[in-house]
Amino acid sequence: MIWENSSVMVLTVFGTILLLGIYIILSRVRDKTKKVSTLRLFIQLVAVVFVFMGLILGPFNTPLWAPLGPAPRDRLVGTEFFGNQFPDGLSVPILACYYASGRTVTCPIWQIQAYIFPFWSHDVGYFVNYSTSGFEMLVIVFGLVIVMSVILGRFFCGWICPFGLYMDLITRIRKFFRKKHLSFSEKSNTALGQLRYVIIALFLILSVIFGSYSIFGTEIISGTIPGGPLGTEAGVVGFINEPFCLVCPMRPLCVLVLSGLGYMDFEYVSQITYGPFWINGYYLTSINMFVLIAITGLSFAYRRFFCRICPLGALTAIFSTFTPFKQIALTRLNKNEQKCTKCGVCKRVCPTQATDMYEKKGGDVTESRCMLCVRCVEMCPYEDVLRLDFAGKTVMKSRNWLNT
Repeated sequence: MIWENSSVMVLTVFGTILLLGIYIILSRVRDKTKKVSTLRLFIQLVAVVFVFMGLILGPFNTPLWAPLGPAPRDRLVGTEFFGNQFPDGLSVPILACYYASGRTVTCPIWQIQAYIFPFWSHDVGYFVNYSTSGFEMLVIVFGLVIVMSVILGRFFCGWICPFGLYMDLITRIRKFFRKKHLSFSEKSNTALGQLRYVIIALFLILSVIFGSYSIFGTEIISGTIPGGPLGTEAGVVGFINEPFCLVCPMRPLCVLVLSGLGYMDFEYVSQITYGPFWINGYYLTSINMFVLIAITGLSFAYRRFFCRICPLGALTAIFSTFTPFKQIALTRLNKNEQKCTKCGVCKRVCPTQATDMYEKKGGDVTESRCMLCVRCVEMCPYEDVLRLDFAGKTVMKSRNWLNT
């Protein structure tokens, strides 16, 4: 009872701070070119706290995860509702890394891979039990992602994703040193956008190959028959069950940040198992570290670089900006053609170099590259040219800030 009351109190304080912060920003920030950007940064910071709310709520120093560090493994939302049918937590389309401590939601990319292999037909996961098949859990994952994408689209990428915040902070560092960002050509940027779908297809194909024995009864690669107490001891692929997670930069970022904050024991999570150029323990890989360093450098030069190739962003885009989902999407960026002067400000300020809000004549200009960060709406210098609508109601519209 004391534990539950403590959790309720923390959540109440958290919610109060969130609402108070939003009110102060909307009422006190007068610069129309910075108000929404300031609000977005605040929401991003609050979202990171929520994603890792377990680091605040505890319980800490649990015997099961003692070698990992003082933080709990997770504090998942939705497990009480789903039970053993879906014990890995709510699927939210952000990079909420499975390997970090204290998370409250789960990255769908990890779930999609894990439920294909090794948990397609194996009912024991990483210290959890599954009462449903991998196929059924995949239906739940895709169902949740589709519903969330139809409702909010890539708002998750622009306002909530922790790795998106990381790249935005890198951009602020670049601006502090007064370095101008680089831009890709339209052809190159389009190619990067298409690469997202190649990455999705690749990790899905690899997961199906690894899980071929459980799915089709035929082992395509030797050593892919799930077994052992965790169901993951399947030869060499026991360490590459989720292939995209081996290269995802969010994984080492989470581990390094939490280790730096004292929540995870770095000596434990950096143990070398198969040599420094293969797997560093279970949490860090040399590949991960290389990718994180590369993405960090590229994000310093190009705004929101990883968002241009992120497979999870692409998955969200598929279910919000492509037919038939586009027709029922609730969150849209709209343009008034009659008031647009083609000044080009919207195109110049877009972090991912989306162009539909400039090139299209009018109406719904939401596209797959758009993260709904609404920087274009904020910076458009003409009244009611661009607006963000939700369920047909205007949430925000451009203002003539040139005369103020």
